[in-house]
Amino acid sequence: NLASLEVRRVLPSDVNIIQIALVSESASRDKMKAVAEDLQDKLEQIKQLKNIKIHGLPERIVRIDLQLEKMAQLRIPLEAVIGNLQSEIANIPGGSVDASTKSFNIKTSGNYKDVEEIRNTIVLSSNNKNILLKDIAAVYSSYAEETHVTRLNGYRSVFVTAAQKPGENISKTQEVYAPVIEEFKKTLPANIDLVQHFDQADNVNKRLSGLGMDFIIAILLVAITLLPLGQRAALIVMISIPLSLAIGIVLMNAMGYTLNQLSIVGLVVALGLLVDDSIVVVENIERWLRDGHSRMEATLKATQQIGLAVVGCTATLIIAFLPLVFLPEAAGEFIRSLPMGVITSVLASMLVSLTIIPFLSSRLLKETHGHPDGNIFMRSLKKLINGSYSVLLDKALSKPWWTIGIALIIFIASLQLFPVIGFSLFPASEKPQFLVEITTPLQSNLAYTDSITKQIEKELRAYDEVQYVATNVGKGNPRIYYNVIPENERTDYTQIFVQLQEDTPPYQKLALIETLRSKWTPYPGAKVEVKNFEQGPPINAPVEVRLFGDNLDTLRSLAARVEQTLEKTEGTLYITNPVTHLKSDIKVDIDKDKAQMLGIPTVTIDRTVRLAVAGLNVGKFSDENGEDVEILLTKANQGQSTLDALENLYVNNQQGKAIPLNQVAELKLESSPININHFDKIRMVSVTAFVGKGFLVDNVINDVVAKMEAMPLPAGYSYG
Repeated sequence: NLASLEVRRVLPSDVNIIQIALVSESASRDKMKAVAEDLQDKLEQIKQLKNIKIHGLPERIVRIDLQLEKMAQLRIPLEAVIGNLQSEIANIPGGSVDASTKSFNIKTSGNYKDVEEIRNTIVLSSNNKNILLKDIAAVYSSYAEETHVTRLNGYRSVFVTAAQKPGENISKTQEVYAPVIEEFKKTLPANIDLVQHFDQADNVNKRLSGLGMDFIIAILLVAITLLPLGQRAALIVMISIPLSLAIGIVLMNAMGYTLNQLSIVGLVVALGLLVDDSIVVVENIERWLRDGHSRMEATLKATQQIGLAVVGCTATLIIAFLPLVFLPEAAGEFIRSLPMGVITSVLASMLVSLTIIPFLSSRLLKETHGHPDGNIFMRSLKKLINGSYSVLLDKALSKPWWTIGIALIIFIASLQLFPVIGFSLFPASEKPQFLVEITTPLQSNLAYTDSITKQIEKELRAYDEVQYVATNVGKGNPRIYYNVIPENERTDYTQIFVQLQEDTPPYQKLALIETLRSKWTPYPGAKVEVKNFEQGPPINAPVEVRLFGDNLDTLRSLAARVEQTLEKTEGTLYITNPVTHLKSDIKVDIDKDKAQMLGIPTVTIDRTVRLAVAGLNVGKFSDENGEDVEILLTKANQGQSTLDALENLYVNNQQGKAIPLNQVAELKLESSPININHFDKIRMVSVTAFVGKGFLVDNVINDVVAKMEAMPLPAGYSYG
């Protein structure tokens, strides 16, 4: 009973880097489609982009509204209409023939070319008279049923998205697509506006500029720190910073790592570490120079003296970050570029401090100093050291056991701070954007979900810090964040992508999220969840309890107990149990014996019901533009599918006689699960929860695990 089988492969590189809204309240669907496809064509010409898609616009179809009553009068069975249409759609190659020294392909009748040809399809020949499709049906171009409604800031929109090909530089890619979009915007009609409300390149450029600012601050701090050694020593150390970073990036690239959010964070962390080696080497060379040695001698002996210590310190730092490199599974794969950024930069720093720094020191440092104790900054530093610090050091060395004891007490006391501070492997995103997810009662139709969504939209736009509200009714927003997988089409679901003003600080975003959570929990007629973007590999929720077993009813019972457990756990919110309710389906229970006696094949009943409710897809044809257009058979005056579509429905037997559906089938209500999940081929139910403000995920998970350990489970059932 599968309607379709879909295999999806989710990769972080498939995230969209741009999302563009074509906004219009008055343009026709045909015009919006034409403009969206023109923009799609422009973006597809950019070699750095891939997966250019249009969202929020139903597919164009040819609709055939059959008059079933007239078909019954003319004794035209549904199977005859379907068979004739599919035979005309069939495009069977004629093969090839040889003529003399040449070979020619044989082209046969081919497919439909336009709607008029479909209208003139012969469905039955009787008494030397052909009955055409247009005699029993209305045939016209239309659009498929709307299942995904998109708006920007409350205005009707069509979204166009594009992802970037692997190995491309997003900043350089932006330089290519930005002028193309700007030029296309100038060609739009007056009643259509183009708004590029999401551009990932802006976020990346902002991070890179932040790295540049950290880089400048690091150089200035080094210059201030090395004032006691003199300007030349400070210059040598400052040279080591960009040099070490550059070599580190080259090493990362050689090992297959690129510049991304995490590797940039790694480089920022490394900025505070990579100057240490150079400072130690330069300071030691300066000390040897003050003792009267030549530049070459001071450089060689000072580097030799300190070299082993530099290697040891570097090895210690590398070993400290190695556990993150070998972190297993998805979390390790996700975070690996961060420690690699630190390791390669620190390793480069060691190489620079033992090679380039000694070379520059032997050329740039002065052999003589005006004062035997150094410049004024060095003398002030020595005075400070020989003062209070020297006294404290003497006392510490004179009582070594007391010193060790106090150090151990401080160390042990600091360990007690871990439970207070807590632990979280992946922090929340600081980007000025978040998601609002709306879930209406099970099996709500799209119109009801949209009405609730419009209320939420209006309330969101009332906040000054909100810049864009991208609404997706019936489906998730196109993928714009690496670990958020869009929800498939559902009539009871809406996802709103909210973007704040660019200068909105993280604390203000978090305050707004908490305000909205308090305001919309609970919300009449729907469940409204405000979710911040999180770092880390893709997960359903920060807290997830998976129950494994064979029997669905038992799993439902266990899931209800887990749901109650999560509700009683401090710090949890937005608890979701997907099997709380069962959906109700209407089953067409066919009396096969009666149907067989009346000469009605079961497939004819199935097709007739499908035609009356959702329409029956009989195939596709290529129009004059080369686009594949679906041909949909429906019942005349069908409109929106309701229970009325099944009333007074007739099915034809093999002789073409119309027989009421209720004579061979009965409509029954039956319950079924919303979905059935499996993990490693074992049936599974997953109960999830998010974590509120002021609570750490690790602490909440530990609390949940302790409660789950105390919960008895039937034999053959487990949790994870």
